[in-house]
Amino acid sequence: MSQKQDKINYIITAAIIAACYVALTFISNLFGLAYGPIQLRISEVLTILPVFTPAAIPGLAIGCFISNFASFNILDIFFGTFATLAAAILTYMLRNIKFKKIPLLAFFPPVIINALIIGLEISIFFLPEGFTLYGFVISGLEVGAGQLIVCYALGIPAYIAISKYAVFKNRNK
Repeated sequence: MSQKQDKINYIITAAIIAACYVALTFISNLFGLAYGPIQLRISEVLTILPVFTPAAIPGLAIGCFISNFASFNILDIFFGTFATLAAAILTYMLRNIKFKKIPLLAFFPPVIINALIIGLEISIFFLPEGFTLYGFVISGLEVGAGQLIVCYALGIPAYIAISKYAVFKNRNK
């Protein structure tokens, strides 16, 4: 494949991932699970994709940016996007550390980064009593628990399915 075709494929892959992230976030929102202290965004299962392709990094960040407009919260648009971007980069960096052929450690950055950044955002800007260490810990644990459920309970089966069908074969450059 030519270098131009590689760039086009990269852009298309990132765009598809962004679109899927937005669609899955909106589906989660239909059930009240996309925004707020307790989130179970189905779209977060896509945070495993940097394991397969670096195009997932901008795809996830752009998808999160667009999705967070529905929260009508300017802080969430920027903090959430930053958290997703940082987690995607770390996921990509950890992709080759595997346990029984599964990069379990690579699924952890979205959990910890979102727990810390979104937990801090919630505790500073949205708790009635303002920031407290207790509020931060509780908010972080709530966000982290939702992320942990999606990233591992859905992420591991998704990783196995994607690996089996080689959707992103030879794109992890």
